[in-house]
Order: sequence, then structure tokens, then C-alpha cells
Amino acid sequence: MKRILNKLFSKLVLGGLIIILQFSWFVYLLYSATVYSSMVDALFKIASIVLALFVSSRDMRSTYKTSWIFLILALPLFGIPAYYLFGRPGLTKRTRMKMDVVSSRIRAYSSPSDDVMSALRAEDDSAGQQAQYLTCYAGYPVYREADTQYYCCGEEMYPQFLEDLKAAKSYIFLEYFIAEPGKMLDAIVEILAQKVKEGVDVRFMYDGIGCIQTLPNKYYCYLQEKGIKCACFQPFRPLMSIIQNNRDHRKITVIDGKVAYTGGMNLADEYINARVRFGYWKDAAIRLTGECVWSFTSMFLELWDYILKIESDYTFYRATSMEKHRLQEKIHADEKGFVQPYTDSPLDHEDVGENVYLNIISRAKKYLYIFTPYLIIGSEMRTALVNAAKSGVDVRLVVPGIPDKKLVYFLTQSNFPYLIKNGVKIYTYTPGFIHAKCFVSDDVQATVGTVNMDYRSLCLHFECGVWMYRTRAVLQVKEDALKTFAESHEVTLEEFQKKSFLVRTFMGALKLFAPLL
Repeated sequence: MKRILNKLFSKLVLGGLIIILQFSWFVYLLYSATVYSSMVDALFKIASIVLALFVSSRDMRSTYKTSWIFLILALPLFGIPAYYLFGRPGLTKRTRMKMDVVSSRIRAYSSPSDDVMSALRAEDDSAGQQAQYLTCYAGYPVYREADTQYYCCGEEMYPQFLEDLKAAKSYIFLEYFIAEPGKMLDAIVEILAQKVKEGVDVRFMYDGIGCIQTLPNKYYCYLQEKGIKCACFQPFRPLMSIIQNNRDHRKITVIDGKVAYTGGMNLADEYINARVRFGYWKDAAIRLTGECVWSFTSMFLELWDYILKIESDYTFYRATSMEKHRLQEKIHADEKGFVQPYTDSPLDHEDVGENVYLNIISRAKKYLYIFTPYLIIGSEMRTALVNAAKSGVDVRLVVPGIPDKKLVYFLTQSNFPYLIKNGVKIYTYTPGFIHAKCFVSDDVQATVGTVNMDYRSLCLHFECGVWMYRTRAVLQVKEDALKTFAESHEVTLEEFQKKSFLVRTFMGALKLFAPLL
């Protein structure tokens, strides 16, 4: 009973109700005005047409553009306020300017190496083009001979993660979308508190919406009492505000500028299968050492400085030339490839995460294996996947067998028929929920990160990942994919056609609301 009451009176539920009331009141006022005044009704219809024309001229994906135009014209009382809340760019011009200042300040410490880029282009010009794109539009250079270790699940990564935290001497930076007290987080906090006593600079950054249901009230005070510095990205406020759209969905840990982790894993027990939620929780993480760790250090500091309105001493964190050489000494003998961390921001209208995926798809020649928890994609991504399959590439996607969000899963399934008809193989992960976000192709390139194949990840959130060319981890991702296919069920067109007409119609209707999910 207590658990039910806690859920009913949680910050998210109460805040959500307040927003719904505001939204409903706004719609009611619009409705009342249109009913009692023919002039207002006419003006409202004109406004819906003008807004639809404006949306049609916006530089956005055609699929989502069509959805918004339909909602605005067919259901203007709902569509216009919904577009105000969810359809517009979520950060104000002032906010963008502030973040641009911080970004330009720290990017000055991440100048690309012409020698590394030239070496990559000499080996594979196509891969060089991908690296060039990321250098120019994500702002982080490509590195050579970084040590990469891929983990196929949370419980495989967790022991090494704890050991790395215990070995910290200078600083520990953690940035996560979700954190929840339990076996995993409590053990981490215990280590962090001990490290603070040893003089280590420990910082923890979390997202205000991602943690709204998982962290107790004033949990940051609990951490600060232990000497752990905290920052919350855009705390939840129960107001009809577009700023709620843009979340910090990244998962980053940096230790002493020597070791970095990223991937799909948050800091909660289900990610290490210490708690069962949707069957077995399959995720992915990658551990990096070498000079490339600086890119993740700067990603963290960029957002940290913006939130706290400070200017960090970047020269302190940037490894010296002597340290760079020492970092490279312990690189694994198999690591002769290239590594390029990247971030994706809603600030610049450049969809880096999606373009990384599209570039890998378009360059695949033999096979393309994909893990994604959600499959809410536009026509561009669908066309790219289908064109690859029609060109003879073995294209396979793995999605959850047990979903975490029913509506989103219906929308994911609505993409199955078209893809399967055109040669794309789709698998559902039978043991449970797959939360990994990975692409691997042709034994040469892969990416592991936080970017889901849905509208919010691709357009609205702060995301990150690492693109790799001929590193040890590329083959580790492939090996994991092959094992996962063996544990999964391949979906057939006949299975989908057995679904009732009402279910298939409902799935089709949901596509109109894709930008909202």
C-alpha cells in the first residue's frame, strides 16, 4: 500500500497532473473562444493553416513534419498547443549563446591531428570521411591506438568499473540519465565517499527528468554531505515549458583522464541484473583508455560548467605531452585502429547521432548488425536500411522481446512489415529487454553509445558515443551480436499479419504521434 501511495504522490505523477491541468485549461480556453466567437474561430483556423505552412518549411525530417501538419490541421485544439510544447526547438536563443561560449572555450583544447586523419584516409578513405564529418560537426578529433574493451552486459562490466573507481588518484566524473539507490549505486557512492577522503575530486551530474522517480528528494544533499559535488541538468518544473524536451541522456564516467566508460548503462540495479524488471536486461558498455579519454572529459566539463556557471581550469585536466606518451604505453597489442568519441547536442540542429548511423549503413558492404531498444524511425533511416538490404548487405536488427513501454513497442512493431518485406531481418530478444545501442559492420567499424533509434534521441537529447575503426572492440561487438541472434526470435511477416485488424490499425495511427513518444 505504501509503495502505491508513493507512486501516486510522486513528483512525476503530481507534476504531470499539473501540466495536464494547464494543458487542458489552455485547450478549454481555446475551445470556448472558438465556440462563442466566429471571428476567433476563423482566426484560429487561419492560425492552424499558417502554423502548418511554417512547419512544412522547417528543416526537419519529412516523417515527423507530416505528423505535425496532420495533428495541427486535423486536431488544431490539440495540435497547436502540443506543437508549442513538443515540436519547437527546446532551448532559447539566450541558452544557446551561453552554451556556445562554454563549448568554444573547451573545444580549443581538442584540436585534431592531421597525421592521424591522414593515416586513416590512407588506410580507408571511406572511414576517413566519417571521421572528417565527426571532427567538423561533433567537434572531437579521431585518435589512434586507444585501448577499447566492449562489455556485452552490465554484470560483466561492473567489477572492472568498481576497480577503476577504487584506483582513482586525481578526479572522478560521472554523468548519467538515471541513477537509483540500490546495490549498484550504493556501492559506487561508498567508493566515491572514500575517494573524497583521499583528496580525489568527485563530481556527479544527473538529469532532472531521468532521475525524478528514482532519486529521493534532496539526494544531492546526501551526496554533498559526503563531499561529492553534484549538478542536476534542467530540474523538472511542473510548467508547460518546451525546456522539458531537451534531456541529458548521456552516460559518461571519466577517471583521472586515463579511463572512460560510455554505453547504454545507467546507475541502477536492473542494469547489472541485480533486479528483474523486464526479464533479463541486456545492455552494452565500452571502456576506453588512451588520449581519446580527453574527449569525454571535455564533454563532461562543458555541461558541468554550463549548469554551474563556472569556468574550469581545462589545462589542469588536459594531459601533458609526457602523460600522453605514458598513457599510450599500456595500449593492448591488438589495438592498431582508430577511435573517435562524439557527442550530439540539440543546440546546433546537426543530428550527429543519426548521421553516424546513416554513414555506417550506407558504407556497409557485407553485413550490418544493430541493437536498439526502440525503432521509431523516419523515412530517411528506413530507406537507408532497405537500400542496404536490397544491395546484398545482411542487415539485422535486434529489439526487445519484453518491452519497457507498451505504446512505444507498438510503434516499434509498426515498422516491421515494411522492413521485413524489403529484406531486413528483425529479431526480438527472447530473454527480455535489450537496452544496448550498437552498430557493427564488415568487421571494420562499430559504434557504441547512448543514441536510441527514436525521435527524442536523434533530435532532442544530449547524447554521446564512440565510433571505432578496426579496433579490438569492433570484433567484440560482432561476437556479441552473433550470440544474441542465437538467443533471439526472428520475426516473420506472417506473424505480423496474424495480428488483428484493430491492432494493426492502432499501430498505424500511433505513427501520427511519433514525435510525442
